[in-house]
Amino acid sequence: MIILTKDPNRDFRILNLTDPQLSDGEWEEGNQVKNVLENTIKTVVERTCPDLITVSGDIAYGGHEIAYRKFAELLDGFNIPWAPVFGNHDGQEGPEALEKAAKIMTAGGKCLFEEGDRSLGVGNYIIVIEQNGKPIHGLLMMDSHDRRSYTGQDGKTCLAWSDVLPEQIIWYREQVKALSEAGVKESTLIMHIPLYTYREAAKEAFKDGLDKRAVEPFDGMQKGCFNEGYEDSFGVMYEEICSYPEDNGFFDAIKECGNTKTVLCGHDHVNSFAVTYRGVRLIYSLKTGPGCYWDPRLNGGTLLKIDKSGKLSAEHVFAFYGDF
Repeated sequence: MIILTKDPNRDFRILNLTDPQLSDGEWEEGNQVKNVLENTIKTVVERTCPDLITVSGDIAYGGHEIAYRKFAELLDGFNIPWAPVFGNHDGQEGPEALEKAAKIMTAGGKCLFEEGDRSLGVGNYIIVIEQNGKPIHGLLMMDSHDRRSYTGQDGKTCLAWSDVLPEQIIWYREQVKALSEAGVKESTLIMHIPLYTYREAAKEAFKDGLDKRAVEPFDGMQKGCFNEGYEDSFGVMYEEICSYPEDNGFFDAIKECGNTKTVLCGHDHVNSFAVTYRGVRLIYSLKTGPGCYWDPRLNGGTLLKIDKSGKLSAEHVFAFYGDF
């Protein structure tokens, strides 16, 4: 468990970055993709002044050790603690590549990553925010893996985007119980691949007949896109939700435990919606940089603010390509 201290006179500010996803070659000096990513991160860090930077996966590609080193050097340069989880592209070369990436990222001393129980993946760990010596908020950092088999109703088997393992749900329950017993009333789950429940939430929240791909990013922050009861929603949905194709019961566990009020993911680069569904806020973090694919209008990061009571609020922080 990692413990960070909150100043009681101000909100604790967490800047989440997601899917920077550059290859070794793209980190070469003078590469435009690298320049845009670096300027994006510098811009959102300057605008938010975070106490912690989190990264919700797809930092690079498995085996691209130069990319992990360059990314770590960039974040270490801000002299701010930072904590990543791995995404599917990080894990595409298997656990040994993840272990190497973890060692590279933690070498500079600012990365808080912990491998955790290896039977559950690489990178399941807890960060606790304390105020006046008392824990007030917990961050559950979880590995959602790469891909796993799925057999559809037609009997055909394919590789689908993965989700957490049943054993991880048990781990989650144990950690949330411990947080609750320590006095933490609210926690946040950060992972890469969205829960299946994001599909259900989007179906309930967005208005029927709405052409989601025609919504301008800032129009998506207004009330006109969402149904009654979802007026606090914001953001857009430009692509399908790439979760595992069926529900594994994780969201039911989250609801039953009652402590986690926010889930934040990455993975789908041109989705940015935030919807409160059955009392839990499901957020797509804003994509960071042009790696792999992007929409330049959806570039930046997502700011999470924890107040003195431990409650969390969220907003996207945009870095417009034309600004740098």
